[in-house]
Amino acid sequence: MANRIKEIFGIEHPVIAGGMAWCSGWRLAAAVSNAGGLGLIGAGTMTVDLLREHIQKVKAATDKPWGINLPLMYPQIDTLIDMIIEEGCKIVFTSAGSPKKYTQRFHEAGMIVAHVVSSSKFAKKCEEAGVDVVVAEGFEAGGHNGREETTTMCLIPQVRQATTLPVIAAGGIASGEACLAAQVLGAEGVQIGTLFALSEESSAAEAFKQRCINLQEGDTMLCLKKLAPSRLVKNGLYGRIAEAEERGADVPELLEILGEKATRRGIFDGDIENGEMEIGQIASAIKTIEPVSKIMHRLVEEYDAALAALK
Repeated sequence: MANRIKEIFGIEHPVIAGGMAWCSGWRLAAAVSNAGGLGLIGAGTMTVDLLREHIQKVKAATDKPWGINLPLMYPQIDTLIDMIIEEGCKIVFTSAGSPKKYTQRFHEAGMIVAHVVSSSKFAKKCEEAGVDVVVAEGFEAGGHNGREETTTMCLIPQVRQATTLPVIAAGGIASGEACLAAQVLGAEGVQIGTLFALSEESSAAEAFKQRCINLQEGDTMLCLKKLAPSRLVKNGLYGRIAEAEERGADVPELLEILGEKATRRGIFDGDIENGEMEIGQIASAIKTIEPVSKIMHRLVEEYDAALAALK
């Protein structure tokens, strides 16, 4: 089926891999792009030099479209943007900030710009800023979340009504049936994080992946609302955070509990007890670690079967 997401990005399937810190390196991005979707390199924890290395490697690994996920709160944002433009990147997904300041600069460099939002209010602001595509992310998603705590099924139709831009649905999507449901609600594509974070090509530690495929319903929770709301696996670190939040701990104490490089400890180093383990609610439905090619093939088969069953 033709739609704007496939046309804008030049991809076979309207499936975008989330640009996840410590998971979305060049291998995962290339694998998703080679399977017909759009792979993203997660720039959020990378130095300028390391991101350049990943860009050059993804260029060598695929001739298909790919992109960068760029948090706008990045400390060296202007230097990073200069490098991305210099390397000839054509697609950028921005988050964690207002796209208004940088969208024109990206467009002048010939780049397509998508921005991640958690509300219809911010979707309208994206259209005003000249963004090309909106990613509407429900609070089922792993990692950083919107303060509104709006679920994906509630968010997508409201964003669809608020903007004329193409909408990508994100949060809690890990099956072809969920892709179809998002489309029915008004999305023209999906962004999938957790399912690809637990793929063979993800750069996350094996210990992290194994812990996540053994999660049950309710084993992730939204916390750290005084900092940046984040969905985490319940482990030792989460327990200390929850106890502190329950008694009204302030921001400095919460930062002290987290310690340095908390997400790296949990996701990349595999410290499943004392690291910050960011993953989405849908992890409880994922029970195997598979290559991206197999995941994408199954998503397409499930989508086609669900659509045929409805007809």
